[in-house]
Amino acid sequence: MIAVIDIDGVLADATHRQHHVDQRPKDWSAFFDEVGADDVIDRGRERLRELSVDHSIVLLSGRPESTRVDTEAWLALKGISFSSLILRPDRDRRRAADFKAEAIGRIGPPDRVALVIDDDLAVVERLAGLGYRVEHFR
Repeated sequence: MIAVIDIDGVLADATHRQHHVDQRPKDWSAFFDEVGADDVIDRGRERLRELSVDHSIVLLSGRPESTRVDTEAWLALKGISFSSLILRPDRDRRRAADFKAEAIGRIGPPDRVALVIDDDLAVVERLAGLGYRVEHFR
């Protein structure tokens, strides 16, 4: 079985860089340039470790592909193990719910994906509507 887990807001605390996207215009480049400085969310990391006992872990993030090197380095530094890491293509500007719904469909149907954990309520509602078991991480 597969468990799909979001990064920002579940494993990584991005509050220190949130100000870049709370302003107008949003500065997504600056926001993503600082991913290596995130603190880990211990509760999220522990949930991942619990699930990894009997699930294959897929990390699915709205972070752009251009952050892969920094993201993988951060995950290694924080001791976060996973089977696969899926990031948003660099030029993909769709809403997170749209991107993740398509990506989850490629990972597997609801009977293969045991659980999805995400902090974005729009993502949670969209995936639940598609029949996936979803845990809203708060």
